[in-house]
Amino acid sequence: MKLRIILLLAAVLVELLLLRLGFWQLARGEEKQQSLRAVDAVLQEKKAVPLAKALNLTQGFTWVQGRAVFREAPLLLLDNQRRGSQVGVSVFQAAEDESGRLFLVDLGWLPVNGNRQLPKPAALSGALALEGLLLPPPSPGLAIGPAYSVQPDGSLLLMRLDREALSASLKAPLAARILRVDPAQRIGFARDLSVQANTLPPEKHRAYALQWFGLAAAFAVLCIGVMMRKTHANG
Repeated sequence: MKLRIILLLAAVLVELLLLRLGFWQLARGEEKQQSLRAVDAVLQEKKAVPLAKALNLTQGFTWVQGRAVFREAPLLLLDNQRRGSQVGVSVFQAAEDESGRLFLVDLGWLPVNGNRQLPKPAALSGALALEGLLLPPPSPGLAIGPAYSVQPDGSLLLMRLDREALSASLKAPLAARILRVDPAQRIGFARDLSVQANTLPPEKHRAYALQWFGLAAAFAVLCIGVMMRKTHANG
């Protein structure tokens, strides 16, 4: 009797876990769908907000204009970034707004060849008038190991965009959002205004949710079948 109770509790826990994973995938899909709607609204209007004012906000998407002074700091190369079928790095550089607030500028994407020879892009310098989309940084994912490694040319190869670690390296706090420069501006490298280029789209999350719910249903049917057989056997 005691063993049956233990097995029943274990089955309930497994069922709850499968359902939880399904609902989590649904929530992630809805979260990303809302982000896409918010970005579409901003990009359709493109009503520019002063950069220095927008940097005070920590969330959401804002179309901005302003002057940025690029610091003499190492370039930041975020590894394992896809563009179409190719894999490469996203190039970031630290800059200051008119009030001296430090933030990261997304200058675009560069390919990495098969032998893992990293590109050596030239850093920007001086003050530039910029326009673009202020947005949250790429998700850091599961934080395993160091956030970055220093390359022979002084650039930092980022495993993830860890704001605290980079703030310590740059010796100044970084703003919570990054600026992706308008692709129409002829600076930097290949880029667009997609906010989900290196992550699963909402449709994928919904598909995974259906898979988890399907597993939950199959597991429930299996458990019920086993219980019924045991009941008949005991009867």
